[in-house]
Amino acid sequence: MSPENRIVIDPKICHGKPVILGTRLPVAIVLGSLAGGMNFDEVQREYDISIDDIRAAIGYANALVEREQHHPLPA
Repeated sequence: MSPENRIVIDPKICHGKPVILGTRLPVAIVLGSLAGGMNFDEVQREYDISIDDIRAAIGYANALVEREQHHPLPA
C-alpha cells in the first residue's frame, strides 16, 4: 500500500495534520519517534500501527522533501 493510501489529511482530524489512516496518530509523531532513537518495532508497539504504516509515514515525508525547491543565495 502506498503512502497515499495510508496517510490521510482531514480538517476534522488533528486540525488537518497528516495522520495514519484509521488513527489519530500524526505522521510527525511517528517520524519524531524514529528520529528520537526508537526502532520500527518500538514505534509499532507504542502506537499500535503496522510496519507498513511506519514506512508510509517515511515515504510521505520523503515525497514532501522531494517536492521542495531550493534556491541558493548569492554569495
